[in-house]
Amino acid sequence: MNSTVKKILNIAEKVLSWILVAFTVCMVIFTIITVTTVDKDDQNIFGYQFRIVLSDSMSKSENNKDMKVHFSAGDIIIVDMLEPEEKRKLQEGDIVTFWSYEHNGFVTHMIRSVEKDSNGRLKGYVTFGTNTGVNDEALLEPDWATATYVGKIPFIGHFFSFLKTTPGYIICILIPFLLLILYNLANVIKLFRKYKKEQTDAIAAERQQIEDERAENQRMMAELLELKAQLMKNNAAGETPEAEKPENSGENEEIAEKTSEEISENQSENAD
Repeated sequence: MNSTVKKILNIAEKVLSWILVAFTVCMVIFTIITVTTVDKDDQNIFGYQFRIVLSDSMSKSENNKDMKVHFSAGDIIIVDMLEPEEKRKLQEGDIVTFWSYEHNGFVTHMIRSVEKDSNGRLKGYVTFGTNTGVNDEALLEPDWATATYVGKIPFIGHFFSFLKTTPGYIICILIPFLLLILYNLANVIKLFRKYKKEQTDAIAAERQQIEDERAENQRMMAELLELKAQLMKNNAAGETPEAEKPENSGENEEIAEKTSEEISENQSENAD
C-alpha cells in the first residue's frame, strides 16, 4: 500500500471517528434535554416548555389555510408559560395551551372569543381546533390556561417518540456508544501492538549489537593468539639471537596477554 492511499485511509478514519463522537454527544445532549423538558408540566427552560403535538386539530386544511399558524401531529411546539395575571388577559386569536378534561390531557387550541358575564367579568374562553373549526365543548376557565404558543420544530416529535421506545434507544444511543467503545478499544490494541513491536525491535537490535561485539572480540582474540603462537615459535626455534631481538618483544607479549584477558572479560560480560 503506497503512502498516498495510507494517508487517505488515515484521514477517513479520523473523520469517521469524529462524526461518531459528535453524533453520540449530540444524541446524549438531545436525550437529556428532551427527557427532562418535553411534555414535563413542572419543567421549563427560561419560562418556555416543549410539547409534542399528538393530533392534527391545528394542522393546515381548507378551514385554516389563510392562517399563519399551523402545526401537526409529530411536531414539537414551544410555548411561553403564563403568569397568573396573564391568564386573564388573553385575547381572541391567541393560541393557548390548557388542560382539557374533554381530551384528558393538555391541548393547544386557538381562542375564538372571550366570554364575559353581564357585569363584564371574565367567564372564560371559547377555544377550537382550526383544522375542523369546531368549538371545544367546555369553556376554558382562565386558571386552566398554562402557556401561549411561540413556535414549532417540525417533525422532531416523531423522532423523540421513537427515541423513547426500546428500538429507538438501541439504534440511537446504545449502538453508537458501543461503536465508540469498540473504536477506542481497537485503538488501544493497535497502540499496544505498536509498543510491543518497538520493544521487540529494540531487544533484537541490542542482541545483534552484542553478537557483533562478540564476533569482533573473537576475531581479535584469534589474531592475538596467532601472534602469541608465532612469537613463542620464534623464541623456541631461536631464529632471532638475543642481541637482535626487538627491544619491545617482551612488551608485545605482555600487551597480547593483557588484551587477551580484557577480551575474555568482555566476552564474559556479554554472555551475562
